[in-house]
Amino acid sequence: MAESDTPAPRKLLPDEIHRAVRPGTALLRLQTTHSREGVLDGAWWPRSRDIVTELPALIQALTAHLGPIMRVGLDTDAWEGVPTRVVVDDRVVRLESFPVGDDTVLITRGDNDHFALLVVPPDTTPDAARDAMARAVDAGNVTQAAEILVAALPEPMAEHRESA
Repeated sequence: MAESDTPAPRKLLPDEIHRAVRPGTALLRLQTTHSREGVLDGAWWPRSRDIVTELPALIQALTAHLGPIMRVGLDTDAWEGVPTRVVVDDRVVRLESFPVGDDTVLITRGDNDHFALLVVPPDTTPDAARDAMARAVDAGNVTQAAEILVAALPEPMAEHRESA
């Protein structure tokens, strides 16, 4: 078989996607099953920890797939300048402090319909982000967000030793 006959492996996010996307674009994956049996419903890779800048694009993307978003629960210690609400497309979305850690956001639509999203740290490499996001949306996933990130992200000390 000629090399040109071999299909290139499909990448979920191009290597340069984090720099290539224009500001205001959400990098998001949602689980596509109706069962919602996994621990997480999706994954989000923000460009920074500035919630006022990052959140509107996420809310717009989620609204397109899920309908109107009412609340976002997040660990306020993990984000810069968290207000109590944001207005996106003329809709008020409340932000509430939850001790979920910097690796998770909770999304609420309607009164009691909750979605948990893994938050991939902004400075994550594209390969590690792809891996973490794919694990988060696996229909059978029973792994918590923090464990997914530990498994997917390179250890800082290992990187430091390699560069020394």
